[in-house]
Amino acid sequence: MKINCPLNYTMTLIGTKWKPLVLFHLLEGASRSGVLQKKVPEISNKMFTQTVRELEKDGLISRIVYPVVPPKVEYKLTKRGKSLEGILRSLDKWGLEDCKN
Repeated sequence: MKINCPLNYTMTLIGTKWKPLVLFHLLEGASRSGVLQKKVPEISNKMFTQTVRELEKDGLISRIVYPVVPPKVEYKLTKRGKSLEGILRSLDKWGLEDCKN
């Protein structure tokens, strides 16, 4: 893949409304599907599923399915996903400071 603009490349991976929020909450560590979805209260089931599937396809998160009843699914950041920590924390810090104004 030829990259003409690094920012465009990054935004292609994480530039939707929900992806940065899901990734940010996974900075805390692995999370069960239902718990993670509750941390992003405005996301619908459909959008949550689509978002985590895209993040998994792009190698930013991994999905672990445990063979138990009821089914247990857990998500965690991959090494590639963890490399976004600085960006995500900077966005969080900027939002915190800007909303005070």
